[in-house]
Amino acid sequence: MSYTALYRKFRPDNFDDVKGQDHIVTTLRNQLKADRIGHAYLFCGTRGTGKTSIAKILAKAVNCENPVDGNPCNECRMCKGIAAQTSMNVIEIDAASNNGVDNVREIVEEVRYSPTEGRYKVYIIDEVHMLSTGAFNALLKTIEEPPSYVIFILATTEVHKIPITILSRCQRYDFKRISIDIIADRLKELITAENIEAEDKALRYVARIADGSMRDALSILDQCISFYLGKKLTYDNVLEVVGAVDTQVFSRFLNAIQQRNVANCITLLDEIEINGRELGQFTNDFVWFLRNMLLIKTSDDVSEVIFEISSENLELLKKDAEQVDENELMRYIRIFSDLSNQIRYASRKRVLVEIALIKLCRPQMEVNYDSLIDRIKQLEKKIESGIVVSNHSPEDVKTVDFGKADTETKGIESSPKVVEEALPEDIKEAAKNWKNIVTRVSTKAPALGIVLKDATLSVDEGRGLLIVVGNEIDKEYIDREHHMQVIQDTIVDTIHKSVNVKVHYLDRSKEKYNNVVDLTKIIKVPIEYMD
Repeated sequence: MSYTALYRKFRPDNFDDVKGQDHIVTTLRNQLKADRIGHAYLFCGTRGTGKTSIAKILAKAVNCENPVDGNPCNECRMCKGIAAQTSMNVIEIDAASNNGVDNVREIVEEVRYSPTEGRYKVYIIDEVHMLSTGAFNALLKTIEEPPSYVIFILATTEVHKIPITILSRCQRYDFKRISIDIIADRLKELITAENIEAEDKALRYVARIADGSMRDALSILDQCISFYLGKKLTYDNVLEVVGAVDTQVFSRFLNAIQQRNVANCITLLDEIEINGRELGQFTNDFVWFLRNMLLIKTSDDVSEVIFEISSENLELLKKDAEQVDENELMRYIRIFSDLSNQIRYASRKRVLVEIALIKLCRPQMEVNYDSLIDRIKQLEKKIESGIVVSNHSPEDVKTVDFGKADTETKGIESSPKVVEEALPEDIKEAAKNWKNIVTRVSTKAPALGIVLKDATLSVDEGRGLLIVVGNEIDKEYIDREHHMQVIQDTIVDTIHKSVNVKVHYLDRSKEKYNNVVDLTKIIKVPIEYMD
């Protein structure tokens, strides 16, 4: 005998076996017991939640010769015929491949003939949203006033595509996604029946990646069992089969993103691909990881909202959560949720993932609200770190020759006193009033003001102002034409002189950044004047 897939072998054959849809089962059983059976039902919900299974159980129940408490007996001639798909009373139609007007007209013609046995003819039309507009119109009158012996059960995953004229003529039942707990419990029952050993953690992970679909969970479990046939099914086994990534890898990704290290992110992505992990699954799991972290930061008792994680991993997750705030997490979740929708049918998944990671590391690439908040938070962290700036020149800043004194004077490589004496008056004025200039810039462009407060004011070889920053992102941000114009205009408004301004980037992590000459520390600042 050929092998039967788990989802077919353990398909519910009575209402008691249906899991996670109690609100629908109770209503239908009450209708059956009170003999208040409707003429048209619409079952809508995501894949694998039991729509077709309940439709078949209902078809058996209305024709059963010996129903028990609203359930089909599964022993009578009618129940066995329907189960074996040999009964003429239950007609299953796939609307995806039979979606034309002619197909519906055949149904309308058949409806005229009463059943040769049993009480009802039941038409189960799956994926009914695939019917054409003409087919829906052809079905409309029949579904509104069918013969007393006909029941229509329409099933769909996309209820929004059903015309309102059809919706208004059906009893609508919305199937919920099945919870992780319910799916995991069902999987435990099945592996016990199949005499298979499996870790609870492995079953819970299968239940989670099934995304509310019992059928998907059974298909994934079937695949895992086949791959490790005769062995105990472990959590690592499941990760291997479905191409998923261990949670510790996500922690490394988050750390790289927080450091704005694109290269490290790409390296980690290389490791994932080399290990044969599936990028679509990685995307979904990373969203789940971020979701758990967000719940930790916003919930008092995370045990009520995070179920499938060990106490050890929970502590690591809490530690990681301390390094990132809620707004950043919400932005990360948004970007990767968008990615999960795009990546499913993409031919170049790797490119899409790389773009998403670059977006996370470079919030200035986006112009929406949460990316701006993320950028401001990063700037605030830099300001709070209290970076100390000394007044010695870095090696890679070009020597500025302001002329010759008794000995050769080399601009910012010279002593602060010599530098001050060599500076043009307009540069001195700008340096004296730099704090005031930055304050005025902040009123025009708040984010730009924050970046300038974190920068060091120095001088370039052309005896103009040099804004030195320790981050490439900051340089790009200040260097935008509009932002440079705001700075130039503010300087003119403040000191009534025009000064040439440039931006220079130095790696903040290296010692040479701390040697940049800070003009605001060299030039004595007078009492600030205000307009």
